[in-house]
Amino acid sequence: MIAPLPLTATLAALAIGYVLGAIPFGLLFSYLSGAGDVRRIGSGNIGATNVLRTGRKWAAAATLICDMAKGAAAVLAARAWLPPGAEIFAALAAVLGHIFPVWLGFRGGKGVATYLGVCAALFWPVGLLVAAVWISAAYVWRISSLSALIAVALSPVFFFLLGMRDYVALAVLLAVLIFVMHRENIRRLLRGEEPRIGSKKE
Repeated sequence: MIAPLPLTATLAALAIGYVLGAIPFGLLFSYLSGAGDVRRIGSGNIGATNVLRTGRKWAAAATLICDMAKGAAAVLAARAWLPPGAEIFAALAAVLGHIFPVWLGFRGGKGVATYLGVCAALFWPVGLLVAAVWISAAYVWRISSLSALIAVALSPVFFFLLGMRDYVALAVLLAVLIFVMHRENIRRLLRGEEPRIGSKKE
């Protein structure tokens, strides 16, 4: 069990996680690619899937990598500079920062790539398993939201089975949050109307 954290360490972890998580890489790369404001395209989301709808594949790939990296960086920074357990708060704040970035009026992405980076930094075997499920499901169904939801839903199970019990509650909380952020996608999935990977329109 991880010992309770001092308030200062908790606040520092939350600050580190949020500042890193709130960096809007999707928006930055869509502008750099010449596609303009990605929030005016497709779903209006700043995540890699919506950046891909601009047709700029390199921008989507860069968004995916950087969104994962910021989640991992938040966990690793907290682990390096703060007491054990601080990485849990940094991980939570990183995903919240991505979903609710203050610089964009608290309207960001849905947190999947950032959460994958968090999982990899918390315990890399879980990160690999989540990524493998995500990629496999995307290959089979070609629906980004479905593959993401399956991978995210299994993440608490992976943490539990691999003995990382301190991270299970965090994984459950973030999985629920990500499902809530995908509520419109879930409705479209149930209606059979969810767009496939690479499509430009919702």
